[in-house]
Amino acid sequence: MPNYLTPGVYVEEIPSQSKPIEGVGTAVAAFVGLAPGGPINQAVKIANWTQFTRTFGDRLEPKNGPFMEGAYLAHAVYGYFHNGGGSCYVTRIGVKEDAVGQAALPLGAGDGREAYRAIARDGVDGPVKVEIEEEKATADAAATKDVKPASAGDKAADAKGADEPQPRKGTGAGAGGGPDKTYRLVVVAGSTREEFSGLTTRSGESNIVTKVNKQSKLITLEDRSAALPELDRVPATGSYELGIVAGDGREVTSTGLEGDVANRTGIGGLAAIDEITMLCVPDLMALQSNGDTAMVKDVQSKMIAHCEGAADRMAILDAPKGMKPQQIGDWRMDVAGYDSKFAALYYPWIEVMDPLSGGKTPMLVPPCGHVAGIWARSDNTRGVHKAPANEVLLAVNDLEFQVTGDEQANLNKNGINCIRSFSGRGIRIWGARTLSSDPEWRYINVRRLFNYISESIMEGTQWAVFEPNDQRLWMQLKIAATNFLTRTWRSGALFGATPGEAFYVKCDAETNPPDLVEAGQVTVEIGVAPVKPAEFVVFRISQFQIQAA
Repeated sequence: MPNYLTPGVYVEEIPSQSKPIEGVGTAVAAFVGLAPGGPINQAVKIANWTQFTRTFGDRLEPKNGPFMEGAYLAHAVYGYFHNGGGSCYVTRIGVKEDAVGQAALPLGAGDGREAYRAIARDGVDGPVKVEIEEEKATADAAATKDVKPASAGDKAADAKGADEPQPRKGTGAGAGGGPDKTYRLVVVAGSTREEFSGLTTRSGESNIVTKVNKQSKLITLEDRSAALPELDRVPATGSYELGIVAGDGREVTSTGLEGDVANRTGIGGLAAIDEITMLCVPDLMALQSNGDTAMVKDVQSKMIAHCEGAADRMAILDAPKGMKPQQIGDWRMDVAGYDSKFAALYYPWIEVMDPLSGGKTPMLVPPCGHVAGIWARSDNTRGVHKAPANEVLLAVNDLEFQVTGDEQANLNKNGINCIRSFSGRGIRIWGARTLSSDPEWRYINVRRLFNYISESIMEGTQWAVFEPNDQRLWMQLKIAATNFLTRTWRSGALFGATPGEAFYVKCDAETNPPDLVEAGQVTVEIGVAPVKPAEFVVFRISQFQIQAA
């Protein structure tokens, strides 16, 4: 209590005895896979598709955006945002030690072909900028200009009375000058600046590749136009920034996907991010394309182990590509054999248009990203307690296989959630089961509801740590949990006509005997009755006779 010595009016702020528990977010996905650009082995928070394109797009081939041949990460993230997903985390796998900065220096023809590839030398870190410009011709250069033997076209011009060889037609920035043009190339890396002048496309000491590779300490140049005629090897002028490309950058390995917790790489690196609730690894299916089906099971098992260890997220698994309904059922039971309440499996693959073909040809992609978007959309519109099923998949044209009702009967009982096409109702998710054999955890929404309740209570009661362990603390914890669960019940997430039927909270001397109090523990016992989805809606219809009056 403060001491009041001077007459006057004083205002005291008294802490509230009620400390409400706020619900945590339930719809934050994490994606691990391949991308043509962006940070390597670093989980980046992405808010929308535009940010993803800007962060993980291909700097060497800007027209491709974040899409790359044989990879599914960009398709999954696009499907996630397009189906209602909010923020997510994206980890681009790769070997960081082999990461190098590269930039494509295009031909002057403007047709997208490369003249040279600029590559940062070992030990050169940070942004590197390369600028190439055409030097103005001088009298000396004109006097010493090499004159090539006239072609058939030149001889025809001579026959018409021309006294000099006709000017050769170059392309792009060097039109009219061909190999006789000279260029200046400037390289800037931090405070270091290199400048090379008098460069040409002709062979010899002044050749742009020869001179730069011999003298530059910042970059090397690869000649990407050596197979073209000399007159067509004219580079475009402009300024280019080297983008990071990871080694080969095109190959998926189980080790790269699994990653490491300590180094914050791959799946393991996501353990440090508490807000993640869904895990997707679409490029895992590239291992199947390489014939490594055993590794598919191994990495999916690691995904499940990661989610079970975190106990606050679920793995969205893709079924292997190309398996018919009978085959996927056998694979799930006899090969995979997963039994986990923290994982869900979806079948079959979905068909979208391939952006690399200009949207002209269809391609099959794993459905995990689109499914994650559906989970997020269902959470935002209905709540985490609603089973994320009977929802339309957007940005999907077709399915790899059309599953019939009889075929799904065999798959559904084994925890395989089918994606089906219905006449006049679109393509929909038609299953909401986990891969658990325990009936208590059969449904996805039940598992995710418990994740939500557990995380919300844990985060909302951090204030209680190191408080005096007495009846007042017990009552405060009970009131906080009761108020939170009452709001949860009112949202329709708990079964029961009254709060007393939907849940109970107990925190008293019975749950906190003296030995636990002496050990520094306080225990709150909570029981909830989650709502289960109406998976089978049955109408019993019969005939009845009208009795005569």
